[in-house]
Amino acid sequence: MCDMQLYSLFFLIFLIITIAVYYLAGRIAPRFQWTVLLMASLVFYAYSGISHLAFIMVTAAATWACGLFFARFNQQYKEQKKLPGLDHEAKKKLKVICQKKKRVVLLLGLLCCFGVLGYLKYWNEIIGMFRLSELVRFKSHILLPLGISFYTFQATGYLIDTYNGKYEPERNFAKYLLFVSFFPQLIQGPINRFDALAVQLYEKHSLKYENFQRAFLVIGFGIMKKYAIADSLAGSISKIFDTTNPDIPGSVVVFGILLYSVQQYMDFSGGIDMVLGIAQLFDIHMTPNFRQPYFSVSLADFWRRWHITLGQWMRDYVFYPFALTSLMQKFGKWAGKHLGKHMGRTLPACVANLLVFFIVGLWHGAAMHNILWGLYNGAVIAASDLLAPAFNGISNRLHLRTESKGFYVFRILRTFLIVNVGWYFDRIINPGYCLICFRNTFVNFRADLFMRVLRGYNMNYLLRPYAFALTGCILVFVVSVLKERKIDVEGVLIRQKTLFRLVLYTGVIMLVLWSFVFTTPTGGFMYAAF
Repeated sequence: MCDMQLYSLFFLIFLIITIAVYYLAGRIAPRFQWTVLLMASLVFYAYSGISHLAFIMVTAAATWACGLFFARFNQQYKEQKKLPGLDHEAKKKLKVICQKKKRVVLLLGLLCCFGVLGYLKYWNEIIGMFRLSELVRFKSHILLPLGISFYTFQATGYLIDTYNGKYEPERNFAKYLLFVSFFPQLIQGPINRFDALAVQLYEKHSLKYENFQRAFLVIGFGIMKKYAIADSLAGSISKIFDTTNPDIPGSVVVFGILLYSVQQYMDFSGGIDMVLGIAQLFDIHMTPNFRQPYFSVSLADFWRRWHITLGQWMRDYVFYPFALTSLMQKFGKWAGKHLGKHMGRTLPACVANLLVFFIVGLWHGAAMHNILWGLYNGAVIAASDLLAPAFNGISNRLHLRTESKGFYVFRILRTFLIVNVGWYFDRIINPGYCLICFRNTFVNFRADLFMRVLRGYNMNYLLRPYAFALTGCILVFVVSVLKERKIDVEGVLIRQKTLFRLVLYTGVIMLVLWSFVFTTPTGGFMYAAF
């Protein structure tokens, strides 16, 4: 079993062949152009582990069949309610029966999808957590299929949408299988929606020069993020956090967390840039997953900008369905009556937020530090919503100019600080050691020991990688500022003079190549295991 890494020669050859056959098929047999993507996707996934094809097939087959059952039950209901002699009550009963059948099928589909996901993703953790390995006679170690969480969430979104009648189910299983298995998204998302992606996958596409220009710019930018920045910092972060040192100065902890905030963003967003660019080579535009998250003005805003498709999935399929349940509605009315209108409106949403972020933490892994990280984010957002009137009152009393640029910058820095506190839980795996690092941050900062400890970690050899990472970060910051101002950066670059573009592209390529010389690539992406 092996992975087809995006930077490998094998993947490059695979991609070139796929593109050539794809556009050739578009000229010879445009009706079947999509089958090239399907075959390429199955080959790509089989290359990561032939046995893993069974899991993606089961998920695709189960959700596809459920969608057809929903359509069948809906059709039966429409036909039956047209029968002569049926009064209003009889038609109402028919509708209830139809809904019950659909709910049973929905439950079976959800159990299938999340049962497979839960078993593959959490069985090892459950065995280790409860020390059951001696009681379990079969092999407890299970290798997680590539991108299983992403395609499971994508297929589940289709399942729920067809249940709700958002769109008609796909009748052709091969076409639906392409939607689930489209190879760029298998590595680390994004989590696409059927109504946004499927129509692009199935229609005819012709080769467009500007598409290739934009795609190569996006891919190159992603490569720089991943290899010149994220991988350049990975060694330092590992040296700081992969061993337990109760006396570690808080200054070193803060330094490591700041590096990690950069590493994680560059690794994840860089990978997303690469897969979006690869999809664009086929004239397919997947949903963006990042929108300058470190320019967020609140933690809630951060989660609307970071891993956008996961946040939207949780909003549509967990937050709203839970917040709108009769139980939460009753809770809201009770809170409004006894605690005031603001609490009545806010408390149900706060509970729903805590549930969402508990699931998000669990999605990252069943380990306690992941769950604590998720609950931290949910609790901060809930507290912010609950205390909003108090904050507004304080701002009014202090006559703060909340619309000023200065206050805007303050909100960005405040949010960055809050996010980085959360990264403590995310990166420091041992909860006990995480608390020690928190303690040392506040009561044992010891800035005077900073350089001495780093020398003890033998990190002097990392100075050159730091230079590459810093250069890359400056480029990312400039591009982020331009995009925050709604400037089409790729379009602007394409229109520049050839000499300017040649110098810029050469500089980025050299930056990546030098980073390969002075650092050891970490290989896969941090989120590929999800």
